Amino acid sequence: MRILNKDLNLHAYKVQLTQELKPTDHFKRRQYAEWLVEQTEVNGDFTKKIIFSDEAHFHLSGFVNKQNCRIWANENPRVIVEKPMHPQRVTVWCGLWAGGVIGPYFFENEVGQAVTVNGVRYREMITDFLWPEIEDMDLDDMWFQQDGATCHTANETMALAREIQWPCYLTSWRC
Repeated sequence: MRILNKDLNLHAYKVQLTQELKPTDHFKRRQYAEWLVEQTEVNGDFTKKIIFSDEAHFHLSGFVNKQNCRIWANENPRVIVEKPMHPQRVTVWCGLWAGGVIGPYFFENEVGQAVTVNGVRYREMITDFLWPEIEDMDLDDMWFQQDGATCHTANETMALAREIQWPCYLTSWRC
C-alpha cells in the first residue's frame, strides 16, 4: 500500500458502472434535445407539461450494498452476512412533473404480493392508476416520457397510448 500510494503515487478507485450507449443513441439524444428546444421556443412552459416516469426495485431483505458499508475496528471482525439467492423485492413506479409526484404505484398481485413488471401489468397500471390520477388533476396537453423497456414499447402499450390520446408518448428519448 505504501509503495503503491507514496512511492508510485497511485490511488485506489472504484469502478463506476453506467448504462451502455449504443451507436445510434447519440443521434437519438441529439434529435430529442433539438426537438425539446424547438418545443420550448414555441411554448415556454412546455417542459412543465412532461411527466417523467420510471420504475425502481427495492429489496425487502434489508440488502445493503457492500461497497457502501465499512466496519472500522482494531481487528477484522470477520463478519459474514448470508443473503438469499433471490431476495424478495418490490417494484415501484412513480411519475414526476412540474406539479409534483404521481404515485407511488406498487406492482402487486391480487393478494398483495410483489410481482415483476410485464406488459400486461404495466398497461393495467396505466389504465387503473395513472390515467385516473391524471384525469383527477385535470391536466391538459401533457406529454408522457418513459424509457425503452420492453413493457413500455410493446405494440399493445403503444396502442393504449394512442387510444388514451396522449399528445405524444416519448420513448427512448424520441417523440
